[in-house]
Amino acid sequence: MSVKTGIDLDLHQLSLLAPAGYFLGLHIRFTSPLMTLQTYDQAWIDHYTENGFVLRDPMTAWGFSTTGSIRWSDEKLLDPFGLFKEAAKYGLNFGLTVACGPIKSRTITSFARHDREFREDEITAISSIVHRLHDMTEPPDELTQAQVEALRCIAGGDRHAAAAEKLGISESALKARISSARVRLMARTTAEAIQRAKDYRLI
Repeated sequence: MSVKTGIDLDLHQLSLLAPAGYFLGLHIRFTSPLMTLQTYDQAWIDHYTENGFVLRDPMTAWGFSTTGSIRWSDEKLLDPFGLFKEAAKYGLNFGLTVACGPIKSRTITSFARHDREFREDEITAISSIVHRLHDMTEPPDELTQAQVEALRCIAGGDRHAAAAEKLGISESALKARISSARVRLMARTTAEAIQRAKDYRLI
C-alpha cells in the first residue's frame, strides 16, 4: 500500500469517527503546520479565521504544552474566551484534541461530534490514526542533489527545456527528477513540491 493510499484510508476513518469534522495540523514548525487538513463546515472555518480564534484557542495552548488526548469538556481546560460555546453554535457540541510528536515538530489535531461525547474506544482509535499520520507525513531530512537542482531551476522560473539544458540532461530526465521529488515530498504538483521543499528548508 502506498503512503498516499494509507493516508486516504486514515482520513476516511477519521471522517466516520468525527462526523462534525476535524482539523489536522501536522508537524507544526516555526508556528505553522507543514500540512493542514480539515473537514469542518466552511461557515465555522470562516468564523474562526475572521475572529482570530487560533490565538485564543485553548486546544492550541494545550497541544503545545503536552501530548496525549483530551475531551473539550474536561474541567482542566480553561476557555476564558468562550471558544467552545462559539463552536457549539456551529454544531461542534462535543470535541476531542490529540497532540503528539516533539515540540520542534508537534502535531495538533481536533475532532468534533454534534450528538455525544467521544467514547474511550473512539479516542483510542483516533489517537492511533493521528500517531500514524504523524509518522507517515514526517518531512524528509534531505533530497538528492539531482532533485534539489531540478526543483531550484523550476522554482527560479525555468521551463523544462531550459532547466534540462542548464543541467546538461534530457528533458525526460529532468521530469523524472521532479517526479521523484514530488513523491518524496508527498506533493501532488511541482508547485506544491517546491513550496514544501522551501518550507522544509531543503532548497
